[in-house]
This record gives sequence, C-alpha cells and structure tokens, in this order.
Amino acid sequence: QVFTFNSVEIKVQPSVKVKNGAPLSIVCHADISKSTDFQLKHNFTVFKDGNIVFMTVSDKGDARYEIPMSRSSDTGDYECTVEADGKTKSSNSLHVWVTGMTKPILTAEKKEVLEGEVVKLRCELPEEVPPLYFFFRKMKMNSIPKEKHVFEPYRNFSVVEFSVEEGDNILQFDCFGRRNVKLEFESTEHSNKTLVTVREPFIKPTLSAKPSTNITEGDRIQFECSTVVARMRDIEIILQKNKTILNSVRDEKHLKYSAVATLEDSGEYLCKVEQGRASKTTKLNVVVSELFPKPILTASMSKLDENKELTLTCSISGFRKANFSILRKNSNGDVWLKNSRNLTMRVNVNDTGSFICKAEVKGIVKESNPVRITVYAPVSKPTLSVVNGLPEVVLGKTLRLICRSMTGTPPITFTFYKGNEVRRIVTNETYATFLDENIRQNDKRGYKCDARNNHSSGVKTSSILNITVIVPVKNASLGSIPYGEVEDGSETAFLCSVNEGSWPIHFRIFRKTDHEVLLFENSEYADRVTWRKEAMSRQDTGTYYCMASNRANVHVRSHPITISVILAGWQKGIIAGLVLITVAGAVTFALWWFFCKKKKAKGPSMEMSGSALAANLTSEKLTRQHNDGDYYSGSSYIEDGENHMKSTDESKGPDLESAEVEYTEVEVSTLDPHRAPVQKGTETVYSEIRKANN
Repeated sequence: QVFTFNSVEIKVQPSVKVKNGAPLSIVCHADISKSTDFQLKHNFTVFKDGNIVFMTVSDKGDARYEIPMSRSSDTGDYECTVEADGKTKSSNSLHVWVTGMTKPILTAEKKEVLEGEVVKLRCELPEEVPPLYFFFRKMKMNSIPKEKHVFEPYRNFSVVEFSVEEGDNILQFDCFGRRNVKLEFESTEHSNKTLVTVREPFIKPTLSAKPSTNITEGDRIQFECSTVVARMRDIEIILQKNKTILNSVRDEKHLKYSAVATLEDSGEYLCKVEQGRASKTTKLNVVVSELFPKPILTASMSKLDENKELTLTCSISGFRKANFSILRKNSNGDVWLKNSRNLTMRVNVNDTGSFICKAEVKGIVKESNPVRITVYAPVSKPTLSVVNGLPEVVLGKTLRLICRSMTGTPPITFTFYKGNEVRRIVTNETYATFLDENIRQNDKRGYKCDARNNHSSGVKTSSILNITVIVPVKNASLGSIPYGEVEDGSETAFLCSVNEGSWPIHFRIFRKTDHEVLLFENSEYADRVTWRKEAMSRQDTGTYYCMASNRANVHVRSHPITISVILAGWQKGIIAGLVLITVAGAVTFALWWFFCKKKKAKGPSMEMSGSALAANLTSEKLTRQHNDGDYYSGSSYIEDGENHMKSTDESKGPDLESAEVEYTEVEVSTLDPHRAPVQKGTETVYSEIRKANN
C-alpha cells in the first residue's frame, strides 16, 4: 500500500472577508495518490495564528471547521496540516478577516462625585482579542470633549480616571475601541453614554474691598473673602495680587486683610478657596488714585569743578505741603543729607554720585528720580613713556607708548602727537596707549601727549619724549694679520667689524676646535674691534669666527677663517744645523772606518800613501764654504790605476780576486734664519773598497 501527498489546500467559505456574526467554514483538502484502492485514515489539524483551533480524523480527503457565528476575534492566519501513516503535509497560510468589532461596554465607579474628585471609568470589549486601543471621552455642556487613549497589549479592557474641575455639573462619558489588521485600523462603535452628577464642596468665594474699590493713596483699604462650605476640614482661603500671596487662612470660611493704599496697590486681587483637588476663585479690581505726584529733584549743575557750589532743589508740581529730605545714593544704604527742599554745598571729588529727594504726605513717601552729579578734579601734567621702560625702539618694530595722568577725574581724553602731527585720540580712565608701527630710520623722533577732562583748567601737555631708533647689526666679518699661516711665538691681530648697527656693539671672538672657546668679549662704541694675541702657539691652530650684537638682540656671525701656526725661522735653523752636524759626523766616521780597513789590507807602504791620498781628497772635497748663508757641496772619487790593481792582484794572489764597489749619496737642506729662499746642495762621495779574505 503505497501513497503520496500531491498537495494540501485550505479554503474559506463563503469568503476570506466576512461580517461579524456571519457563518464561516474552513475547508481542508488533501490530494493523495495511491498504488491501490485501500482505506487510509487522515488526521486533520487547523491552526489559527499558530494555535490549534480544530482537529479531526477521517478516511476522506476533506475536513471542515465550522464557525456558526463569526466574531472579529476569528480574524487571523489559518493553516491546515494532514498526517497519514507517518507522512505529513501542510497547506499554505490563508488570512481570514471578520470585519466589524463588537460594541464596548463602559461603566463608571460612581454616579455622583464632588468637585476636585476623580471619575474612574472601565471600558471593555469582551469578545475581542488584544492588542487593542481604547479611547475615552469626557463631555459637558457647551464644551469640547476631553479625550484620553490607552494601548492594551494583553487585555481586552482598560481603566482611566478623569478629574472633576470647577464648573463641572453634569458629565457624560463614553468609549470606543480600535484594532490593527494587516496595517489597517478598524474601530468599534461608541459605547453607551454614562452620566455622572457633580456636587460642589463649597460655593464660589465672595471678595470685597472697603471703603471702596476706588480710593486715594494714603487711605486704608480692607479686603474680605468668604465662602460657604459643606465641611470645614482641609479648607483654605488665599488672597493674592499679581501672584503674590498677601494673606491666607486654614479651616476657616472668612479672611480679612488691610493696608494703607499706595499707587502700587492698584490692580487685580484674587481670592482662592481650595479643598483637596477642588478650587474656586473670585477676582476684584482696585483703583488707587494719586494723592500727590512724585517729587522732582533739580541741580544747579550736573558737572562742575571741585570746590564749586552745588544747589539741589526738591519740588512737587502743584503741591507744597510735604515733608522733604535730600539724600545721596549709596550701595550700603542712602546717606541722609538734609531735611529740606533745598540744599547748597561746596563739593569735592568724593561728592560724585547720584542724589535723590523724598516727600512725605499722610504717611505716603515718594522718591524722586536720581540726579547724577560729577565733580571734576583737574588733570595733572601727563607723563609719556615707552611701555618697556627705555626710550628706544628697534628699526622696523612697533613702538608702544603710554600716556598717564596721576590725578584728574575720569574720563580723560588723551591726544598723541608725533612731531606736530596728531596720531591718535583716546578717552579712558587714567591712561591711554599708542602704537607706532614699522619705525623707520628717518622718522621724527619727538613724541608728546595731551590730557584733558571736563575741568575748566583745560589741556595739560607732557614733555617731549625723544626716541632712539636702534639699527640691528648686519654682516659681521673677521680678518687677521698675518692671515693664514702664523709663526710660532709671533703676534696676531684679529679685526671683527660690521657693516651697520647702532652703538654700543658687543663683539665676541671664538676659536672652534673640538669645542667652541670664547677668546675675547667687549662692547665698543664703534663698528669694529681689534684684539691682539701676543704669542701664538701650536695650540692656537684652528678655525676662528666672531659674533656681534647690540640692544636690538639680533646676533650676526662672521664667516670662519683658519689660522695655522708654523715653526719660526730660528727654530728651523736650529733643526737644520742639528741635521747637518749629524750627517757630517756620520760621513766622517764612514770614511775613517774605510781607510782603516784599506790600510790593513795593503801593508805599511800602501797604507801610508792611501792614507795621505784619502786625507787630501777628503780635505779638499768636503771643505765647507759660506756665501750669504748658502751651503755648497762637492764630490770625491777614489780609484787605483789599472796596472797597479793588476800587480796588486797578482802579488796578493787569490785573496784579492773578488772586489766590490760601494756608493754613498748624502743630501742636506739648510734654511736661512733670515727667511731667505731655501737652497739645496748635494755632496756625492764615491769610494771603492777592496774586500779581501783577510
């Protein structure tokens, strides 16, 4: 018995969208192929939104889930699953929408409430499935309904509270619900209307003013506020003006407040009665007429020199019977000066400030607007100086000047002059500054400033300030005499100079070997300096340079020069003499040794003649001659005759068969201590030595 599922389908009858209350059928059909005609049991399961809503077993290929009266809660996604003999197949999902929601039910916790209390409402959709939206409305006569809404994700009902406010009498409430189906909102019809009656816990308060709401300043005014209350507990009466609480009482139904009226007391007064959340108010407008106008303070002068007379007068337009006083304003409290409408005083700079006057009638005190009085002390002669202290400036830099008056009442006006030209005008307290930029060498050097204020003494002028323009040093160079090579022990003069620069100039000379060594340092009122090194030594060989600077703080450095210390002429002569003596001694010793050997080889006769001949030749050829410090050398050649050599060889036999000739050349250089050119001489001595076996 072989079978297979071809498909499983789900259908809705009469339609996937039906009205609330209409019958609804969910049909599940299984298409199965069999190898033979045999009975097969099918297990049908219907799901709604993933939850099982229907199950049945049938040997047929169809199953039907009947809903006789559909509700909006039947809306959802349906799916069918068929299982047979271990095989399972599911259909596609199908959305069913039952349109139209049931009417909500609204109930109120109380049917009668007091002002200030709350009304608690409950709206329910018993046949609907959350999530749901609930909307509540509060309605009263001649008023726009107030609405509240609540989202309930897990309940099919919601509860809200509405406050009962002043003026609420008969209230009506209703509600409706809403749900979201496939991004579309569907709403219920409105619920039944619920009626709530409101009672007053107390009546609206009454507010009165005595003797009248229109009074004159200086008169006493009394306010009374009262109400009728059902129960006295927690009752409170408050009197306010411009949000300022003037008086209040608790657990009483009557309030009184009195005061002497002033112009500032004109305005709106409010009496408020509160109990719990309930509140009622009454307003009253009061007008206070002016008894007398504000006084006016006048001054004979608002700006005057010190030690001058000042007269202050206080007056009231159209009103003379008042008590006057004149005062000076002070941050720590007004300073009383005189109880009078007039005040005359001789002023000093400490009297600068604001003055007022006060007038009193029937206990009402009014104050005038302040009058500003400025007393001027004359400015002192200003002093003009450079900010950094010294009356000098570097060429091309900015000159910063300050003009200051030690005394004088500010504000002070300062005027700066360069030569006779006005360069800047500044108004300040006690000093002012002036910047003269990019100073040039040919600029005018004289500066001055003026100072003045409102004192009648006029302008004061400073002394002329002459400015020195400092030219930075440029192009330092270093030279020496002699230059390059210097003899050991001799004197050398170093000259360091600059092309330009303001005096004094600070010169420094350095020698640089492995490290820099400061050799000379001095300030000169000149553009050059000379330093003499008396005795140069081999340790003074090296590179030299100089640096120059002045008050412009610009340091310039010369190109380096190289000094080599060589031997002096007399030192060279001593060395040459020692060399010549050493060479001459060596040559003499060599000749002496040679003749001694030859004498022993030839016998007595030959030794005598050879010695005489060698002595003569040596004396003649090695004679030293002097001509202007020059040294000349000669040469000598010693040789036996061929016949004599033969006879000697024959007589001596085999002892003289081998002979060897030696040549010695000596070169000597001398130097004149008086710096004459070097001349060289060469002396060549040829000697022939016969070597015998004996």
